[in-house]
Formats: sequence, C-alpha cells, structure tokens
Amino acid sequence: MNTLSYILDSALVLVVLLQLRDRQMSIRQLIRPIVILSVAVVNYLHGFPTQGNDLELIGVFAVIGAVIGSLSGITVLMHRGDNGSVLFRSGPASAFFWVLGMGSRFAFIYWSSHSGADSIARFTVHHSISGSEAWTVALLGMAVFEVISRTAIMALRWRQLETSPALALA
Repeated sequence: MNTLSYILDSALVLVVLLQLRDRQMSIRQLIRPIVILSVAVVNYLHGFPTQGNDLELIGVFAVIGAVIGSLSGITVLMHRGDNGSVLFRSGPASAFFWVLGMGSRFAFIYWSSHSGADSIARFTVHHSISGSEAWTVALLGMAVFEVISRTAIMALRWRQLETSPALALA
C-alpha cells in the first residue's frame, strides 16, 4: 500500500463526510468522486487479466461495488430547498454504505500487504486467479461500480426532484 492509495481512499471517504450536512446539488457534486476515481484507475490499471477465474473475481467485486454504491445512492437524503434548488446530504445509512465500500477495500489492501499475504496467495492458487493484477483490477472494479452506481442514482433522483416540485425523496 503506497501513499497514493491512502490519499485516494481518504479523499473518497471525505467526499461523503463533507456531505453530512445539506448541500445544493450540482454537477460538481456528482463529478468530484468520478475525478478522484479516475486518478486511481489511471495509476493502478495496467492491464485487464482474463486467465483462469480472473473475470469471475472481477465480476464478483464489481457486483459488490454496484450493490454498495446503489444502497448509498438510494439512502442519500434529497429534497427541494426553499428557493427551489435541490438539496442533498448523506444520512447515516448513505455514509455507512459508502464508508463500508471504501473502508473494506482499504482494509483488504492493508491486510493483504501485511499479515494476509499468505492467505491471499493460497486463495489465488486454489481458485485459479492469475495473480496480483487480477486482485488490483477487481478492487478497482469494485470502486468504479460503487462510485458510478451511487452517482447515477443521485443524478436520476436529482432530475426527478427538479421535474416534480412537490416530491421529496428521502
């Protein structure tokens, strides 16, 4: 685990922590986590392994990320403000799911580079995973699907609130 990993994971957690109070919804609010994620993808994605059970591993992690991101996006509290703008905040459930996803990746990376390295190696061999690149892509896939699903759900809910002034989504 390097300094960039700590910075990127912390930045993505900070995105949601900063949303614990009402904020006006904007494109910037939606794009910020995607920009942070893009830095991670550019720095860590060096190939896409397809040997053995690599695709299954990547797929499982992607689905987990999509589920966690969707749960986080669905539980964001959104409503129209007095001036008609859409306000949102990450309530306890939304923050929990977001931190669960980001934190579990962070914990896995830390564990695998310390005391869990032997367990990961055994699992990798036993399940025909090609190696560390497959794990890297799986973890990135999880993050990508978490961020994109949360962002897409928030964008759809924002649009719904803008077109239905009397509707409040919680």
